[in-house]
Amino acid sequence: MVIFDRVSKQYEDGHEAVKEFSLEVKDGEFLVMIGPSGCGKTTTLKMVNRLIEPTSGTIYIGQKDITKEDPVKLRREIGYVIQDIGLFPNMAIEQNIDIVPRLLGWSKEKRKQRVDELLSLVEMDPEVYAKRYPSELSGGQQQRIGVLRALAVEPPLILMDEPFGALDPITRDNLQEEFKVLQKKLNKTIIFVTHDMDEALKLADRIVLMKDGEIVQVGSPDELVNSPADEFVSTFIGSSRMENYKRSETR
Repeated sequence: MVIFDRVSKQYEDGHEAVKEFSLEVKDGEFLVMIGPSGCGKTTTLKMVNRLIEPTSGTIYIGQKDITKEDPVKLRREIGYVIQDIGLFPNMAIEQNIDIVPRLLGWSKEKRKQRVDELLSLVEMDPEVYAKRYPSELSGGQQQRIGVLRALAVEPPLILMDEPFGALDPITRDNLQEEFKVLQKKLNKTIIFVTHDMDEALKLADRIVLMKDGEIVQVGSPDELVNSPADEFVSTFIGSSRMENYKRSETR
């Protein structure tokens, strides 16, 4: 689905944020990127929808080199969810969800059907929530709407940049559970950035651990916990978290 072929990003001041990044993300995979602040994970994510342009290398979605695609069209074909959600406060929930379908010229009937379908998917009654405004929703409900907006045109690929980072721990835990179930049900390919290793271990099919713009280790949660590549990986995960993870897996 997504192939990074020796992708690098260097800024004018000489800082190389991402260095020769190569990776294949499989169809339907939940890939989590994690690492210390400034390691290049968000830069890598934003190069996929060309919010940041790579300095060198190539990113393919399917068989297409994204640098040859119109960036606006490209972004409309990729779901994107961020921590700040970015709902439009002056628009009702149904308008926030169907903004991309409207831009693509979907009919009013088709848009309403899609909004109702998506709200029902996360057990938010369309009759109750469609006409409400973001200020009338809780933080967790607003974040659900942000996810639904990313799903509106049924994109095969969704990018998520610390989407649950601003939520309280209970709401965050609930949304993690909901979203993992939703991802398996819809079979979307997801590239997810987080700074929270517990979140990475909980959600990921595979984890990409980065440092200084480079990949240190790629593997399943089990592989990172049971076979860390080096001392950095072990330290970043943490011995107590490793023990807790191993205990939970044996239950």
